[in-house]
Amino acid sequence: MNRLPLLILSSATLLACTGVGADAGAQSLDAQRAQMKAAIENAERGQFDPGQAAGLAKHPLYGWLEYANLRRNIDTVTTAQAQDFLKRYNGQAVASSFRSVWLPAVARRQDWPTLLANWAPTENVGLRCAQLNARQATGKADAQWVSEAQAIWRSTGKSLPDACDPVFAVLDAKGGLSAELRWERIDAAADAQEPAVMRSAARGLPAADLALANTYAAFVDKPNASALNWPRNERSRRIATDGLAKLAKADPDATEQQLPQYANALQLSAAQQADVKYQIALWTVASYGPDSARRLNAVPDSAYDERLHEWRAREAMSRGDWPATLAAIRKMEPKQRSDSRWRYFEARMLDKTGKRNEALLLYREAARAATFHGFLAADQLGQSTYTLCPVEPKDSAQAQATVARDPAIVRAMELFKIERSGWAVAEWNDALTRFDTTQRRIAVEVARDNGWFDRAVFSLGKTPEEQRLYSLRFPLHHDDAIRRESARNAIDPAWVAAEIRAESIFNPKARSPANAMGLMQVLPATGASVAKTIGLTNYGGAASLYDADTNIAVGTAYLRQLMNKYEGLPYVTIAAYNAGPTPTARWQSQRPGFDPDIWIETISYKETREYVARILAFSVIYDWRLNGDALPVTDRMNGRLQAKRKAFACPTDADKGGD
Repeated sequence: MNRLPLLILSSATLLACTGVGADAGAQSLDAQRAQMKAAIENAERGQFDPGQAAGLAKHPLYGWLEYANLRRNIDTVTTAQAQDFLKRYNGQAVASSFRSVWLPAVARRQDWPTLLANWAPTENVGLRCAQLNARQATGKADAQWVSEAQAIWRSTGKSLPDACDPVFAVLDAKGGLSAELRWERIDAAADAQEPAVMRSAARGLPAADLALANTYAAFVDKPNASALNWPRNERSRRIATDGLAKLAKADPDATEQQLPQYANALQLSAAQQADVKYQIALWTVASYGPDSARRLNAVPDSAYDERLHEWRAREAMSRGDWPATLAAIRKMEPKQRSDSRWRYFEARMLDKTGKRNEALLLYREAARAATFHGFLAADQLGQSTYTLCPVEPKDSAQAQATVARDPAIVRAMELFKIERSGWAVAEWNDALTRFDTTQRRIAVEVARDNGWFDRAVFSLGKTPEEQRLYSLRFPLHHDDAIRRESARNAIDPAWVAAEIRAESIFNPKARSPANAMGLMQVLPATGASVAKTIGLTNYGGAASLYDADTNIAVGTAYLRQLMNKYEGLPYVTIAAYNAGPTPTARWQSQRPGFDPDIWIETISYKETREYVARILAFSVIYDWRLNGDALPVTDRMNGRLQAKRKAFACPTDADKGGD
């Protein structure tokens, strides 16, 4: 077997071999950053330079440079090389990352003793199956082995990794895959609506059972009349319910038509019929089909959950039926109903039905929350202030320095700066396993000071107290460009900042699966079109969207274009920015003349509905960050920029959480 080059030697050995002394580490991290980035990229291309690596031997990311080279050559890494690496970086994220790519390579060459000798517990099911293969091959397939293999078999109704196939073959040969266990997995696969898994699990059943299981799978794939002749037992009823529920997603009309005959033939319980009716109603109301109200009413109250309660309220709203909306909200469980969203809309429906005094009480309750609907409630009350209860912790310099010097945090910051976000997150997560609540928050501050703003979003907000860390959770960067381009396009700068927060969390290198790029997540085609329209002479193609100033210029101009298209209405513009023009046009035609708050709540796409509310709430908070006060959200969503602004206060009865 080929051995890797010099890189896998220890740092000390490298220094000795190359004659580089202690002064090699004297260069600042800033000065070495470009070198380390280039060295890692070279290693990944198969162009590792031992001399270049030697000059970086004392750099905190040296282990990741080694990792890059080892991963590139993972199928030729010797056991000695791997174990040396794991020993030197024991307890670090880089060791865990290496183990996760090396052990599959060991499994591929079926070096079972090595895999077992270097095993560490993992949630990776493929690796767990590889370990079971190793134990079986080395004569260790004991009762515990059987138990673990069976646990994986019954763990999910979804497909499992290929590495599990030989495990299950041995398990079957040992008599460990009883008909009962096979049926257990078939049932789970039916619940998961995975007919292919049902068929696979059925192999090995007696002929009659196999035929029945395949018939069940065919029904889950597409309901058919064979079910009318199934055994009248609970399994048949359960699988019929699963198949009809799956059909309801694609064709609720057909499902409604077919349900009675299967219910009668198989004697489906009231609860099982309710489960199917739930899906019929859900996939009808999700597009506000004409039968929505009737099908919602056909679902027994006992089958309702939070999701369907919300849809019942929205459906009534979409028809302008205020009493029905109020009744739907009042059928929610107390916890759901007390959320600021539904407190606000309960008040709105009371208002709409002439019960202003009752509405005022609920508006006051909703206004205690620093959320979109809390801000709307404050506007309905005519309050001069919005609720906001920010916390600005004061930590000792020693506490801050301790966290900032943590080796994993140092590595995480350096990895972030060379655009290795996945590796950076691995180091970050490793550090946070050792930190208490205060240290975690200080780590977020360190990340912010290094331009890594999304850590506040992903690492804070777990408690109401952390939700109040608004300066951390709502970072502000590139504010000069935001103010400049907002003024140029007559767009509220707080809105632009809110868009950046929602789209990229101020990461100029962000890129979505749909290829949206940069701070404001602009698609390349949109970027080119807008840049041409506004005469942006320095626009150099899609890569220009990674430049913060360019991205803000293009994204803000695009907002203006949409604003012009949608009659100067920010709430419609925000919906179009997220969902595109086609669904936005549909929502406009379906509910013309609706009040903005009700129009937003009745948007059929969950992502867009929540996006619009989030952007408007974020805009209020960014107004606070930029100016200390805020344009009222009701005026903001209607495009009225000259309204009287609101101050912020933290009343004693405030809901201390928020958006």
